[in-house]
Amino acid sequence: MIDLHVHTTASDGQYTPTQIIEKASEHNIGVIAITDHDTIGGIEEGKKAAAQKGITFVAGTELNINFPTGEFHLLGLGFKKISPSLTALLDNLVKNREIRNQQIIQKMRDGGVDITLEEMEAMFPNTVLGRPHFAAMLVEKKLVKTRQQAFDRYIAKGRPWYVQRVGSNLDEAIVAIKESGGIPVLAHPMSLYLSWGKLPDTLQNFYERGVVGIEAYHPGARVTECLRLDELGRKIGFIITAGSDFHGEKVRSDRRLGHTCGGKKIDDKIWEEIKDLII
Repeated sequence: MIDLHVHTTASDGQYTPTQIIEKASEHNIGVIAITDHDTIGGIEEGKKAAAQKGITFVAGTELNINFPTGEFHLLGLGFKKISPSLTALLDNLVKNREIRNQQIIQKMRDGGVDITLEEMEAMFPNTVLGRPHFAAMLVEKKLVKTRQQAFDRYIAKGRPWYVQRVGSNLDEAIVAIKESGGIPVLAHPMSLYLSWGKLPDTLQNFYERGVVGIEAYHPGARVTECLRLDELGRKIGFIITAGSDFHGEKVRSDRRLGHTCGGKKIDDKIWEEIKDLII
């Protein structure tokens, strides 16, 4: 089994990089990519833990990209070194997150919630704060029963405490990933919220600009959609990847390490097709 899209406590995951590798070993996963949001903070720990367990480790990240509809997340997979361009891009993304977090906190305080940034940082140390952490805080304060309820009532798009996130420019992100020895892969394409009529031309544009692959298989999509993405991606020339987008059972109970759309185990054949481009 493989898994090319996993999160840790370096961003919004439940488990530390070491714990993720331990879980991967328990589930007989032989290849794993740590792809935390807008950070590479979990890579070194994960790499060391994977070496001890004999697991092939793929250093990565998941970048937020500016896009007019839905969400555009770009995976960087297979970093050999961290280039100055990637460091600068990540620094800028973190700064944008910090501004957004302050704005969310202000909205929450205006709504009667006693919360400070210092309190958030103390509760979630050594991580890149984002909405999942605010959701967890609202559960902790007993304002909601579940994290999903926090999103549904307060911090999802269109809800009272939502603040639009500022991402990176796609072309700059592609350059930064490639200069770090990695390959750019479009994560969960269905999250772009484009119709099937518009998707082919959009993906063709991304390919011509330097995106190398698409994550055709993701638990957030139907199996039929994933098969259609696989066919479309190969027709354009993309490599095909798959991931669980695992964050931990307490964060997303519907996702399992090493499994993707339809609860299926991720096929080792996917790794065999692309490994020469990544390792």
